[in-house]
Amino acid sequence: MWKTILRRVILMIPQIIVLSLFVFLLAKMMPGDPFTGLITPTTSASQIARLRKEAGLDNPWYVQYVDWVGRALHGDFGMSYQMQRPVTAIIGERAINTLYLSVLSVILTYLIGIPLGVWAGRYEGTGIDTSIQFYNFISMSTPPFVVYLLAIAAFGFGLSWFPTSGSVSVNASGFFGIMISRLYHIILPSLLIAFLGNAGIVQYLRSGIVDNKLEDYVKTARSKGVPERVVFNKHILRNSLLPIAAFFGNVITGLLSGSVFAETIFSYPGMGKLFVDSVGGRDYSIMTALILLYGILTLLGNLLSDIIMSIVDPRIRID
Repeated sequence: MWKTILRRVILMIPQIIVLSLFVFLLAKMMPGDPFTGLITPTTSASQIARLRKEAGLDNPWYVQYVDWVGRALHGDFGMSYQMQRPVTAIIGERAINTLYLSVLSVILTYLIGIPLGVWAGRYEGTGIDTSIQFYNFISMSTPPFVVYLLAIAAFGFGLSWFPTSGSVSVNASGFFGIMISRLYHIILPSLLIAFLGNAGIVQYLRSGIVDNKLEDYVKTARSKGVPERVVFNKHILRNSLLPIAAFFGNVITGLLSGSVFAETIFSYPGMGKLFVDSVGGRDYSIMTALILLYGILTLLGNLLSDIIMSIVDPRIRID
């Protein structure tokens, strides 16, 4: 198994190289450059030309790419021209906030998705199943930003139950006070992300339960007089949970895209909002670093799914 994992990691190297080249060229094709946002009525053309030359933007694109990759391998993604700070330090600060939001969202996604999938599969064809299927349809078809805006209007401004921006209250103090304040700020977006993002888990689990009900080993257990509760818990449900464990990696990567909407609309200072701000401000250093990071995390999430699946089901081996 370890040899297989090592082989998959090695195969990721050319994928990351292609990804980095794509990200770099995509940034180069965008209008303007990192210094466009610094232009003011008092800025002269000679000043901009000097900044471009110092940053190496006058070099051929392949020279710029090699320089960028070389610095990135040492953890140096340059300076943010908007914030005048190292990109790595800025992303590191925002990554902590995104980590808190993502961890709680993953926990809530499984806590909500697994019971719904179990009920839908166990009571297939009943009103419970129909209601859950309708919920799945609504969660998959409704644009996330619409739900976020309605939740802010209702629970943030209308009822004043939750904050509508920030990550920690200004008057929070002490370790426990800060952690409680963090939880208070992320509970609403995490719940919304979970409700909108657990459709895959619900559908996978429901389909697994429905399919396993028809398996021969289930029919054999029932013919031997095994109680239905035991048949369901020890045979149907246990085997149906295997794909859900493997789905964990996909859930993580899915949260990366979902957090961009949530963080932006809730004004939550995480990596998603940082990415949107960098695009709007043409801060190429932050933008390219985040896209590359998101791509690498997606590859790692897919690898994690394969590894988990091979662990929980010995019949499967990733090759």
